[in-house]
Amino acid sequence: MDSIGVLMTCPMSEYLEEQLQKRFNLFKLWAHSSPYDFLKNNSNSIKALVGNTKIGADAELIESLPKLEIVSSYSVGLDKIDLTKCQEKGIRVTNTPDVLTDDVADAAIGLVLAVTRRLCECDQFVRNGLWKKRDFGLATKDWFSNCIESRSIWLPYQLLLKI
Repeated sequence: MDSIGVLMTCPMSEYLEEQLQKRFNLFKLWAHSSPYDFLKNNSNSIKALVGNTKIGADAELIESLPKLEIVSSYSVGLDKIDLTKCQEKGIRVTNTPDVLTDDVADAAIGLVLAVTRRLCECDQFVRNGLWKKRDFGLATKDWFSNCIESRSIWLPYQLLLKI
């Protein structure tokens, strides 16, 4: 039985490449001086395509792969994949939805705390040795309330309330 041909459009994760190489016949599009010639000579060997936000699967690439069955985006977005063309040809499309949702929420909370408690300002105060000369003062909840009232952090705060 022949190994399934997988086309990777551009370099991504070394781990991903290693795993695909172990399990499939991996073609690396970027490793060929002429992608056109490569596709002309290998198009019937490729059943799967792995892209990302740099290079996905446009209509021309999809048309050039007559045996293509699945397009996978190694990213959250699908904007680099011609979904209409995939639907016309009955090609399945996958991505990695919600892979970073929790991390983005964590970062948002951290940034709000950094702003409201003036952590970056305080860090510079200490690094610059100003703590020897004067008091920094507390970053109080009153300061946070003033920011909210002045709307200087209104949008991030409103987004936080929706989490």
